[in-house]
Amino acid sequence: MATSGAANLEDVPSLDLMNELLRRLKCASKPEKRLILIGPPGSGKGTQSPLIKDEYCLCHLATGDMLRAAVAAKTPLGIKAKEAMEKGELVSDDLVVGIIDEAIKKTSCQKGFILDGFPRTVAQAQKLDEMLQKQGVKIDKVLNFAIDDAILEERITGRWIHPSSGRTYHTKYAPPKVPGIDDVSGEPLIQRKDDTAAVLRSRLEAFHRQTEPVIDYYSKKGSVANLHAEKTPEEVTAEVQKVLSS
Repeated sequence: MATSGAANLEDVPSLDLMNELLRRLKCASKPEKRLILIGPPGSGKGTQSPLIKDEYCLCHLATGDMLRAAVAAKTPLGIKAKEAMEKGELVSDDLVVGIIDEAIKKTSCQKGFILDGFPRTVAQAQKLDEMLQKQGVKIDKVLNFAIDDAILEERITGRWIHPSSGRTYHTKYAPPKVPGIDDVSGEPLIQRKDDTAAVLRSRLEAFHRQTEPVIDYYSKKGSVANLHAEKTPEEVTAEVQKVLSS
């Protein structure tokens, strides 16, 4: 008699099963990697993280998504996080580290993980290291997406989006054929509310104040690789591959 797991597999298309099998065979030979991505908004982390994830068979851990998932699943830690949020309090570092601890034990994180958006402070980095040390592992590499603030301002304030399709443009790097108009639909483009110089400056100030000390913390451990994030995405990808293959 088929188990419920086998019954579920019977419903999966053969092509999907084959693709998953091939992915697992490819991943079997990959070395384990535990990575942190650090960089200000607009530095290119979001472009590179899915490429790193697929190439090295890692799981991508975005703490905001993980918190929401834990709350939705009503896990013990999720319930505590929800209580804190309902009181208008910040979710404690211990809770976030606990949720990361749970996540990295999943099969999808067998080869390691990419942490994006955490740690933001040295205290968080220390708690993360303590948790990993108990498991007999450590952060292998911190990828620092280093970029000048002025370049970021040009990148972000020049971004325009077509709301219904998600198509994006840039006044300098990828301009629409007609300024302010979507190439395909002819409809007006908009700028996101947080794609302004004022919002960016506020976020950069927080990044420099809180998160740059985290780079110093991991530099002392010899874990930091500085990337030239002002380069093209393809050039940054090549730098990442060089760092992670060494």
